[in-house]
Amino acid sequence: MNISWTLSRYLARQFLTVVLITFAVFLSLIFMFELVELLRRGAEKPGVTFGLLASMALMELPRVGGKTLPFAVLFGGMAAFLRLSRNNELVVARAAGVSVWQIIAPALVVTFVIGTFVVTIYNPVSATLATQYRQLESKYLDQQSSFLALSSNGLWLRQADSTGQSVVHALRMGEQGIELYDVTIFLYGNSNSFLGRIDAREAVLKDGYWALQEVWVLLTNDQPRRYETYEQETSLTAEQVQDSFARPDTISFWDLPHFIETAESAGFSARRYHLHFHQILATPVLLCTMVLVAAAFSMRTARFGGFVQVVMGGIFSGFLVYFLGDLSIALGLSGILPTLLAAWAPSAVVMLLGLAVLFHLEDG
Repeated sequence: MNISWTLSRYLARQFLTVVLITFAVFLSLIFMFELVELLRRGAEKPGVTFGLLASMALMELPRVGGKTLPFAVLFGGMAAFLRLSRNNELVVARAAGVSVWQIIAPALVVTFVIGTFVVTIYNPVSATLATQYRQLESKYLDQQSSFLALSSNGLWLRQADSTGQSVVHALRMGEQGIELYDVTIFLYGNSNSFLGRIDAREAVLKDGYWALQEVWVLLTNDQPRRYETYEQETSLTAEQVQDSFARPDTISFWDLPHFIETAESAGFSARRYHLHFHQILATPVLLCTMVLVAAAFSMRTARFGGFVQVVMGGIFSGFLVYFLGDLSIALGLSGILPTLLAAWAPSAVVMLLGLAVLFHLEDG
């Protein structure tokens, strides 16, 4: 029997409405928790106002909320299917010859559209707001003076020292920013006056200073001087340099390929960015997997009973997907699993399990 267009629209509308309501509830809770945490962190910081913290919480909301979207689809899907079961609508549809696949097909189509929207539009907006959040967090809450950026012409790093500020530029990098090659350091005084520059073949970050090799020092108030080795003061640590790199979730899906290419050409390992890129690509599949899990558990109540047990089983399965995803990503970051396998395997495995349960339900 072919499912009618009217029934398909009705099922899709029911599913979408419940999922959106569930996601809105998640976003409201996240905003409240995020605002409370920011109020705690900014309680004694100078120049921090409630309006600033509230705007920061809103900027962070899409990024954190995006992580809960699979659970919104899972819980919203279970609620939608359970509601249809409790109202005997699924029983009537099944009695009329509508199969399980025809019932969940509208939900899968809606979910795939949501996933595509997340990849193409939601993620870039979230990344832009997350970048602004990070900048405000560094300025007002962490009060850090260092900043690192990668570009097509190398690496740029701003740092502070006892004489003022300096900007470090390097064409290549090794060991996650601890070693820099073809280095130029631009020196500035406390009033942002230009003091000179230092050119070096290599720079290694030590405890409180850069150890430079084959150095030319050109100061505005002195003649050029050459040194085999030279020490330039810095307040940076290895952890600060590594943390200054852009987090994967602050980079738009459309900008990730170029960023990966730039990072690799600068000598930086881009494995986590590769993983994040494929995680984003796998979003529609992950969301559809959650629909299958929701259907496999919630649609059984109409035929087999055990409402609480079935719902708890669905919730447990959702968290199992989340755990397997985190485990797979950890293995991918460590190099144990290939990037593609680490990003796609959890969704694929759970989708196969959900399909197996639905095949059993349809044939049973």
